[in-house]
Amino acid sequence: MSGPSAGGSGGDEAAAEARNRRLWTVAIFLTMACTGAVMQVRGAVLPTLEGYFTVPEWQLGLVAPAGTVGYLLVILAVGSSAGRVDARRFIAGGAFLTAGALLAMGLSPSFPVFLAALVVQGGAVGVFRALDRPLLSHFYPSQRGRVYNRYDATWAVGAALGPLAVVLALRAGSWRLVYGAVGLAVLALAVVFQSLRSPAVESDEEPLTRSDLAELVRRPEVLALLAALFFVTGVEGGLFTWLPYYARAELPAGWAELTLTAMLVAYIPGRFACGALTDRLGPLTLLLGVLGLLVPAFAFTFFVADGLAVLGGVVAIGLLISGVFPTMMAYATDAVPEHSGPVNALASAVSSVSVGGVPAVMGVVVGGADAATAMRLLFVPVVAALGVVSLARVAQGRRDARAASGSTTGDD
Repeated sequence: MSGPSAGGSGGDEAAAEARNRRLWTVAIFLTMACTGAVMQVRGAVLPTLEGYFTVPEWQLGLVAPAGTVGYLLVILAVGSSAGRVDARRFIAGGAFLTAGALLAMGLSPSFPVFLAALVVQGGAVGVFRALDRPLLSHFYPSQRGRVYNRYDATWAVGAALGPLAVVLALRAGSWRLVYGAVGLAVLALAVVFQSLRSPAVESDEEPLTRSDLAELVRRPEVLALLAALFFVTGVEGGLFTWLPYYARAELPAGWAELTLTAMLVAYIPGRFACGALTDRLGPLTLLLGVLGLLVPAFAFTFFVADGLAVLGGVVAIGLLISGVFPTMMAYATDAVPEHSGPVNALASAVSSVSVGGVPAVMGVVVGGADAATAMRLLFVPVVAALGVVSLARVAQGRRDARAASGSTTGDD
């Protein structure tokens, strides 16, 4: 009797842990969808805020950095301490604070209050984003490529729905409704996080010392990750910001507004496809194929295409570029799984700088020339990203060859 009883107890405990892990995964994915919606709502609501609060355009330009500065600082601080903090408490706290900030943005009586709430919201999201991907990394250590792509696909779902939510809120009477709705959704998810048991993971996060950080940054996989993401996320930031503006001159009336939504919708199948292929092909082989196709797709869309062909090219770009970030993240994390938190924090910091900086540079080009010139300049970082991944693939092949040679020598 004692043998079966003990086995049954162990089986029940394993089943409970698996169920808890699934609940954590679902809650993380849903919160990520809300994060995507909030990011794209920010741009869609700007024209309405300008008239509602009667603020000049230069003040509207503060929205992007206000949302980024808190996020950048917090994700670096929390992410570098991922092995030391209570993930459940921090994630639940970050979700509660995010919900409160979103509700405050929806209730803001003035634009300065809105900006202040946006700073808090960015920092609160930084708490969540510093720990959610590392948790998934340790939940599914043998499936990081697949899980990361699905995780980022949920962001794309929310991002695609964000501008639509603004349209519906305005038709219902007020832009404030969209922040209230997303705020309540995040509040419900915060309650879920609070009610879940602390997550049990299949691998552990090790504390990171200052010397470890320097060694981590020098690893070739991490260097490749940061370089590739700097180029690719800069391109994404430029497209998110300037694609509708560019499309107004290229597409018939009524179609220009659909370009960004079409690209974001294409992220969803693109990321699911990359998630399915990365385990079969390997991350670097997959990325070489994706970026190798992205270069001609980008060239066609912004150098050759006109009319509705531009929309088709934008969809192709969305399908291809969507998988680069999560697949590169999986590649680097596989190399140092014990430091997934710092890897996530460094990648997010680099991406934030690039996403904010490239559109600003493009704005100068648009002012001095035109939007077409600015979009064509994005071809340069696309090619640079392909170059980085090509070098990483060659270096990985050499490391594998050395490892195989050493193994053979040892066997002899």
